[in-house]
Amino acid sequence: MLFCCLVAFGNVDFVRAQYGAQMTSVGAINRSMGGTSTAAPLDTLGAFLWNPATITALPNSADMSVELMLPHSKLSSSVAPGAFGPGTPPIGFSGSDNSNSGVFPLPNLGLVYQPEGVLDYAGHEMPVSFGLGVLTVGGFGSNFPGSNSNPILMQPPLGVGPIFAQYVLTQIVPTVALQVTEKLSVGISPMIDLANLSVDPGILSAPDPSGGGAVYPPATHGTYQWGAGVQGGVYYKTDNCWQFGASLKSPQWFNAFQFNSRDPAGAPRDIKALVNAPMIASVGTAYTGFERWLLALDLRYLDYANTAPFAASGVSPNGAVNGLGWNSIFAVSTGAQYQLSEMFSLRGGYSFNTNPISNDNTFVNVATPLDIQHGIYFGGSANVTPRLKISLAYAHFFANTISGAWVSPLGPIPGTNVTATSSADSVIASASFLF
Repeated sequence: MLFCCLVAFGNVDFVRAQYGAQMTSVGAINRSMGGTSTAAPLDTLGAFLWNPATITALPNSADMSVELMLPHSKLSSSVAPGAFGPGTPPIGFSGSDNSNSGVFPLPNLGLVYQPEGVLDYAGHEMPVSFGLGVLTVGGFGSNFPGSNSNPILMQPPLGVGPIFAQYVLTQIVPTVALQVTEKLSVGISPMIDLANLSVDPGILSAPDPSGGGAVYPPATHGTYQWGAGVQGGVYYKTDNCWQFGASLKSPQWFNAFQFNSRDPAGAPRDIKALVNAPMIASVGTAYTGFERWLLALDLRYLDYANTAPFAASGVSPNGAVNGLGWNSIFAVSTGAQYQLSEMFSLRGGYSFNTNPISNDNTFVNVATPLDIQHGIYFGGSANVTPRLKISLAYAHFFANTISGAWVSPLGPIPGTNVTATSSADSVIASASFLF
């Protein structure tokens, strides 16, 4: 049936630890600080993610990191007898299934260089810094099996059968920053995005009639799409151990994803989907007044309410989902570092974001990234040599549940329910090199 297929795009087991579709942090150092790098520059990866101006506080260095993310998602649904009207099963169904998504590898690279002898137009030396980052800033994957008891995962016309989805978002971040005074720095990063999306069924397109019901076309045969945006930031250090930072990341505008799809009879069909990334504003502060301690706090605003496909909501008369109906969100991250000795440092952090998903929009947002709101982080570093530092981190994202009725073009369907519970664990390793 038409409305049974609408859940497909929502049933994605996102690579968690994100503010919606955006990563909270990258790399072992920034992860273990809860993503607090707007005013607390500790490595190149965190600087590129949240404030390009802070690279002026870093030495000539390079960071390489890989994260192994293991998401856990459970999808449950129920349908009361006769809930879909005449011609549908007169008995009720209910069941639960787990997503077999496996482990997601998330690589990140960063490089900062401060050349000597760069002169301005008047012949004065300029304290300028250059950087380049390649960051995995978002993504998801799902692999829900078919089911004989879980209504959403049953075969059409009642359900949609097995569900597969995968998304990867990578940003290439060339950066330049200038230390305007001894205390103030400014920086800018033009951002080049590259993303790939596969979703089956693809509910952002109208379904095709089939056997008395409707089947959405697969959105799996597509190419990587390019996007672009820009980030600017400021960083200020005081004389009394306080540091302040702010940054603004523009929306990331993408070309529409295009897929060589097919209808149920095998005839070719071209479909498109527009998926952008939101504008993000960040402010942060850090304090170093306690011996061996660094304390940091970041606040963020993510403008999903004005970003496709998150802004629109509801289901059109032809059965296509208009959008995911997200609200914009606020987020907070805290982090602390303790310098145990010249060789070892320890860190811990916490992140929280508000949930943009109302109960009315649960159906098309099953297992989207914002069903997880709380994360804790632990980690540490060891200076193996004067030029090499190895860092490890662990992150746990607490389980959260969203639940609501199934939705059709006519609105919520009485006697139906879909529930998703998600959590995640992650381990991260990084190597930092001074040169």
